[in-house]
Amino acid sequence: MRPISPDTFATHEVSGFQGFLETVKPVLPPVLMFGILPIMWLMFRDTWRVLDDEALRHRALLLARGKTDTRPMVALVMCAMILTLQEYYGGRVFFDAKVFPLLRALDTRHPTWIHLDRYTELWTFVWWAGTRIAGYVLVPFPLWKLIFRQDSLLDLGLRTKGFFSHVWIYVLFLAIVLPAMLIVARSPDFGAYYPFYKQSSRSWFDFLLWEAMYFLQFLALEMFFRGFWLGALRKSLGSGAIFAMAVPYCMIHYGKPYLEACGAILAGIALGSIAMRTKSIYQGFLVHITVAGLMDWLSLSHRHAMPTAWFPPSG
Repeated sequence: MRPISPDTFATHEVSGFQGFLETVKPVLPPVLMFGILPIMWLMFRDTWRVLDDEALRHRALLLARGKTDTRPMVALVMCAMILTLQEYYGGRVFFDAKVFPLLRALDTRHPTWIHLDRYTELWTFVWWAGTRIAGYVLVPFPLWKLIFRQDSLLDLGLRTKGFFSHVWIYVLFLAIVLPAMLIVARSPDFGAYYPFYKQSSRSWFDFLLWEAMYFLQFLALEMFFRGFWLGALRKSLGSGAIFAMAVPYCMIHYGKPYLEACGAILAGIALGSIAMRTKSIYQGFLVHITVAGLMDWLSLSHRHAMPTAWFPPSG
């Protein structure tokens, strides 16, 4: 009989852990919800109560004046339309059908500008990130100001006052999220999914440009979900605005690994509650880019695929 090497035991151990993770994965998030949601209620109940009191007074004042609160209608229809446009026109299908031919024509006339053959996939993500930034920021914020001129855009999660006094929130979130992320990183679908840009390992230029676009997209995402959405509905729905936001926030994670999509429910509620308390989206943004950057790094590191050259080969 051939002796079994220690490496074989390590492989079996990892495989056994992955097999166990895959077995319990469907039921793990619902079970964890029952344990985590009461803790979140204890953490944020005072914030939620204050929000509900503010909303009650706001709506009572409108009713006393015989007015209708138009904020939920305007904000939610606008958000639904933005997310729908991004789904149908901000992805790969529309890019391949409509945008790519235009880039190809431009590349033919100006071959030193686009470098389409070398950066086809990167241009796809330029379109993806650009449509997210436009839809999350450039459309809703100016349009809201045009409709509700008395509102300050700073109240849509953009205030920086007290930022350093709330840095502990960032540290606390990382202390909770990082151990879970290290466990999820061992799941088989993790390495196949991250990074989104599969040429990230080709060069540092590819990797760093992708991360820059990725991080800007996260800033826009936080401005939309934790800034615009909650700021626009704060007076009308109170704490209900947080849970209303958590539903589409979870849904935009569909297509990602299952555990991550389920985690987005809790993340949406927690980050939304913190944003409502601090009137700032920046702690959530820092958490997002830290976790996203580490996930890309872990995925590449586990495959020994971190870039070694500064620029991609010219061939």
